Amino acid sequence: MRLPDFIIAGAPRSGTTWLYRLLDRHPDIYMAKPLAPEPKFFLVDDLYRRGLEHYSRTWFAGIESRRRCGEKSTNYLENPAAAERIARHLPEVKLIFILREPTSRAFSNYLWSRMNGLEDQDFAAALELEATRELNVPERLRYARPHAYFSRGLYAKMLTPWIERFPRENLFVVRYEEIIHRPRLLARRLHLFLEVPSRPGDCLDLGEVNPSEKAGIEMPEAVRRRLRKAYRRPNQDLARLLELDFDIWETRR
Repeated sequence: MRLPDFIIAGAPRSGTTWLYRLLDRHPDIYMAKPLAPEPKFFLVDDLYRRGLEHYSRTWFAGIESRRRCGEKSTNYLENPAAAERIARHLPEVKLIFILREPTSRAFSNYLWSRMNGLEDQDFAAALELEATRELNVPERLRYARPHAYFSRGLYAKMLTPWIERFPRENLFVVRYEEIIHRPRLLARRLHLFLEVPSRPGDCLDLGEVNPSEKAGIEMPEAVRRRLRKAYRRPNQDLARLLELDFDIWETRR
C-alpha cells in the first residue's frame, strides 16, 4: 500500500496549483490525479471512514517506480482534524504550505467565489457578512467555505496544530512572492526538500497563477487599508511562529 511522501496542504488562492504542476513535471515524482477534485481524504469524514487502502488505491495506483509521491488538498491547512489524522497515519510525511499576503489572498478568494456564482455582494459587504455566513454554510459547501475571506488569512492560528504535531524539518513554508519573483530558486529548494534531483527549469510555462484575478475588479482602497490594519498583528504572530521575514507584506500596496 503506497501512501504520500508529501502533501501540499494550503493555503487557498496562494499558488498551490502552480506548485502541483511544478512537481508533476519531475520524473521522480508522482502527483495524485486528477488535479481536481482534490483528494480531501483526511478532511471529509465519509472519505476518511473508507480507510487508507481506499485512499491508496484511489489516488496512488499509478505510481509505478517513482521515488516520491504526493497529493494536494488545499483546505487541509485550515482544519485541525486533518492535522490530527495525518499525524496519526503519516507521522513522517512532509508538508508544503504556501502563504500569500492575506489582504490580497482574501480578495482573490472573493473573486473566485464571484466567478463561480457563489457571491453576489460587494467585497466590503461580504466581509461584514462572513461570520454569519460561516455559521450557516450549506452542507454542500462545507469544505469549500466560499465566504471565508478574512479568517483564511489568520495563518499563525491555522499552522499551530501542524507545528505541534510534526517536526519542523518536515514543514516547508513558502511565500507566494517566491513564485512570482524567484521561481527557479523555489523549484531548487522544493526539490531539495523532497530529496529529488534539482530541475529549476521545471518552473517555466506553468500557466497563470489564479486566473480569476483577471476579472478587472479592483479592491476598494478603504477596504484594503482596513484589512491590512486588521492583519498586522496576525502577521507579526506568524513571523514569530515561523521565524521568517514577512516584511514584504507590509510594503505591498
